[in-house]
Order: sequence, then C-alpha cells, then structure tokens
Amino acid sequence: MRVIGTAGHVDHGKSTLIAALTGTHPDRLKEEQAREMTIELGFGWLTLPNGEEVGIVDVPGHRDFIENMLSGIGGIDAALLVIAADEGVMPQTKEHLAILDLLQIPAGIVVLTKIDLASDPAWLDLLEIDIRGALGGTVLQDAPIIRVSAKNKTGLDALITSLSKILEEKPARLDLNRPRLPIDRVFSMSGFGTVVTGTLHDGHLSVGDEVEILPSGIKGRIRGLQTHKKKEDRATPGSRTAVNISGVDTELINRGNVVVHPNQYQATRRIDARFRLLKDAASSLKHSSEVKFFVSASETIATLRLLGTEELLPGEEGWIQLELRDPVVAVRGDRYILRRPSPSETLGGGIIIDHQPKGRHKRFDKKILKSLEALAQGSHEDILFEAAIALNIASVKEMVSKSRLETSIAEKTLKELINTGQLILLEDVPPSISSNALAIPLPRWNELQNSTINTINAYHIQYPLRRGIPREELKSKLKLTPKIFNAVVKLSIVKSIFIEHGNFLTLPNHEIKFNEQDQIKIKGLMRKFEANPYAGPSVKECQSEVGEEIVSALLELEELFTVSQDVIFCKKDYDDMRKKLSEQFQHQEKITLAEVRDLFSTTRKYAQAFLEHLDSIGFTVRDGDFRKLRK
Repeated sequence: MRVIGTAGHVDHGKSTLIAALTGTHPDRLKEEQAREMTIELGFGWLTLPNGEEVGIVDVPGHRDFIENMLSGIGGIDAALLVIAADEGVMPQTKEHLAILDLLQIPAGIVVLTKIDLASDPAWLDLLEIDIRGALGGTVLQDAPIIRVSAKNKTGLDALITSLSKILEEKPARLDLNRPRLPIDRVFSMSGFGTVVTGTLHDGHLSVGDEVEILPSGIKGRIRGLQTHKKKEDRATPGSRTAVNISGVDTELINRGNVVVHPNQYQATRRIDARFRLLKDAASSLKHSSEVKFFVSASETIATLRLLGTEELLPGEEGWIQLELRDPVVAVRGDRYILRRPSPSETLGGGIIIDHQPKGRHKRFDKKILKSLEALAQGSHEDILFEAAIALNIASVKEMVSKSRLETSIAEKTLKELINTGQLILLEDVPPSISSNALAIPLPRWNELQNSTINTINAYHIQYPLRRGIPREELKSKLKLTPKIFNAVVKLSIVKSIFIEHGNFLTLPNHEIKFNEQDQIKIKGLMRKFEANPYAGPSVKECQSEVGEEIVSALLELEELFTVSQDVIFCKKDYDDMRKKLSEQFQHQEKITLAEVRDLFSTTRKYAQAFLEHLDSIGFTVRDGDFRKLRK
C-alpha cells in the first residue's frame, strides 16, 4: 500500500486534480468548499493499472495553512508537485519544494496543470525550462514533468502511467513489527465511537490489538480498521488507515498523538538532530532561538540549542539539540521541519539522530560532537541490520562481510540482533560470524511469511478439495533456491505457520470439506464399494462417478486407497484384506495368486494388483508362482 502527497501553490489545481484522478473531491469542510481552497488535509485513492491501490493526501497550499500541509506530507512514498500553467513557479511552490527536499521524499512527479489555459505550446516549453531550474539540486531534479488538464481530462493516463512506474521502482514499506500511526484526524462516528486516521509506519495493526495513545499513555483496543473505506482485519505499513478504537474518548486524543502497541515507544521532550538552514532563509539562526518543530503529524514549540557554533548562516548545516515544550513520539532516522513562529517562515530541517538523549549537552564538547557524528553513521546494530536487509536472505558470513564491522564487534552485534529477534537464523546452528548458516532479517521474514501464507491460501481457495500445495509448486511461486526454500519450510513448520503432509504444505486451519452435492455423489460411490468390496469400481470409473478432485480428496482423507493405476479399494476394505492375508499365512507358508483370488471372491485383475502392491511395499515377496510373507 502506497501513499501519494500533493504539494504546490494555492489554487494551482491540486484538489481538482485529485478529483479527476480518483472521483473523490478531497475538500471535505464547508469552509473549504466555500473558499475553494484546502484548509485541512483531504484524501482520495485510485487503483493503478497493475491493480495496486494508492492513497492520495491533498495538502493545503496557502501560506496560512502551510503547517497543516506538514502534517500530511511526512509519511508519503511519492509527491505530486502541482504547478499551474497560467502562473508557473510561485512562492509556495518553492517553499513546498524545499520541504519535500528536506524530508527527502523518495520519488516525485511535477504535474503541469491547467494547460487548457495556455494556448501557446511554446509558453509551456519555456515554463518547463523555468521549472527545471527550480528543481535543480533537490530530490525532484530528475522528476518527470507531465502536462495535464483536469478540466479536459488531458494527460491523466500519462500521469497514472508515470506514477505506476516510479512506485514500481521504489521498495515497499518494511514491517518492523513495531507499528506507529501518527494521528492526523480524530472524530466520532455514530454507532462506532472514536475513529482516528493516519499513515501507518513500521508495522501492522490488527483488529483486536490492544493499543496505546502516546504521549498520554491512554489504552484502548482496536474495534475496526478501514483502508480506503474498505474493512480490513489487518492494516499494513504505508497504508492510509482509519482505526476505530474502543475505550477512548475523542476529547482525550489530539492530532499529532500516535497509536502504538503498548511498551514499544516512549515520548520525548529532547532530541538531537542534524539540521540544514535553507539557503533562502531570511536570516541566520542563532543559539536559543524559539522554533516550531514538526515531525510526522505532530508540532510543538521548541528551544533550539546550537552545538559547536554560535550561529548558522543560510545554506549551512550543523548539530542541534531541541528542548520541546510538549512531548512527541519520534525515532532515529525520522525527518523533521523547523519553522520560525513569527514572522512565519520555513527555516529548514533534517534527520533525527538521537530521540532519547541522556541530558543537555555541553555545546562545545568535542566528545559530544564526535559521538553525534558516529551516531549519524548508525549504531553497530543498525549497520549490521541494514546489511542484512540489503542481502535479504544470505549466510551470516556474507552479512557480516557486507557490514565491514570489526570481528569482535561483529560477534557481539550478531548475538544482540539474534537475541532481540531482529535477525532470524533459518538453520539450527550456533550463531557465529564465520558461519555459512542462512539468516534473514525480521522484516524480510515477515514479508516472506505473508507471501507464503497468501500463496498457500490462494491454492486452498482454488483447490478446496486438495490437501495442500505441492512443495515444488510453492518453491517455484516464491522463486527461492532449493537450499533457502527447504530452510524456510523447516523453520515455518517448527513455528506452526503451516503443516507438512508428505509432499504437500497446508495452512493449519485448512480442512477438506465436501458440499452437499459432493456428499450425495460420494454416498453413491461408497454404495458400489459396499456391494462389491474386493472388486469395486476402477479408478477411472470412480473419477467418472464423482470427479477427479473428489477422488483425490478421498485418497488424501484415506477413505480410498489405490494399489495400482487402475485398482482402488475403500481403505477399510484394503486394511481388512491385509489382515485376512496375514491370518492365512499363519496356516500356510506360501500362497498362489489363484488362492488369493478365491480368498476374497474377486477376479484375477484385483488379486494380482493387490499382491504386486504388497510386494512393492515389502509386505510379501514373490517366489516363482508363490508369495511368501517377508520376514
């Protein structure tokens, strides 16, 4: 699930574009409809040609509402920078572009809208040259520019194609099993109660989960989940999600609060970060400045402490420590924005390096500055974990080699990742940095298990009367090497994720069940076996009577038993035949085919198939025209 965000100057057609793409107009407030501008965040969604659903967040463009824009743009996978053909690059265009750059939005498209208002194609060519100049040096410098008229429906197909392409090139959000949903809307619905919405990060939420609202610590339980107005039992990372929470009043929740699983996150009032002051900033930034701090959907006033310098000049970078007026939930690696409270101005932003620093730093302490530099590179656990993520499934030795950690550090770090469950060994061997044992990072394991479960479940739906999916078919669908596949299957069985039945794999809750019509057919077939238990219908006759799928299911359930390609018995009759033959061997050392035929009042065809089967499984052994019981 992906989320797209719009950005751009007021009245450049963002909301109209979303309405044209999705059929949903994102302006939901009466005041927005009256003023024809977006004040709060608006939402829509569309289905791409490849079948993927994507959400679209419409953000305000007017300077007065820029701070609402920040609460929606932080969790997006790609941006649509909207520029109207009749006006070109405007002040809020530049400010929104600067914010997209500071947040390092991973992909984007420039949408040149209202081209129906520009009659001269040469004007559009000149405009694109101007836009390219504005994009230079930003995350969108190589972004495609798509010309669109929402009014005439021109260019929409090209825009959707381009959007599909850039999303296919970007990896899906990882499930780190520690979900957090920054709340950007909270309201109450009659008959449901409290509902919050946001973009889900770092893990999944499921109906029935106990959750905690931070920073207040209030606890509730998930009563329902929706994505794009469709009920879901499970919400995945990166999705626009509405969460119905029981046990919590709306009055106790504010925008910027975060929904998490209990005991996984802590709010903070102090943050260490790397900061870049925009080159277009009106003035330098001095120590002890008061700023507005924006991260995810939250905002608060903060006092900025410059570390290692007295001031930052426009365009410069430096280390800062922020003392927050209100607690927020953030983690290392989150991107943030700072704005000047008055006069209102976007100052810059950067990346959070430490979301739980131990105390106030001495501003010019060289050890502190060196420590921050090291943290920016990542902890030892971060470095090895990122190497594992990049390799997906590989030997421990390969992961350690890619991390380039020193031997002693790597050994300790490996054990830490395994002990905390962030790295999973696929083979039951002692952890060692020189081991060729396969390992997989937890997010990749979760992805693989979801894919495996979905593949097996799809097979169960397509073939409900089969025991499970053949191992080779599952290996082929998952595109795994034999070594990796066998290791994954072995661990999955240990964890009871699925069950092995011979050469078949099945989900634990799967049962072969016959419908009423099938049961009628089966009863008719069984009556034929009862009438002639040792010379019943052939395999082909059974298949003609009830169908191949039902015969296969009866064999899986051990209701029927084949002794040759054409001879089949009821399992209880087959067991009875073996028992009687064993008793007969107590009275005579060897027996002929004719004697077996007469013993069961059957034909030579059935007696011969039965005996050849017993020979093949080592129950009997042939001696000329006789059979003996194998010792």
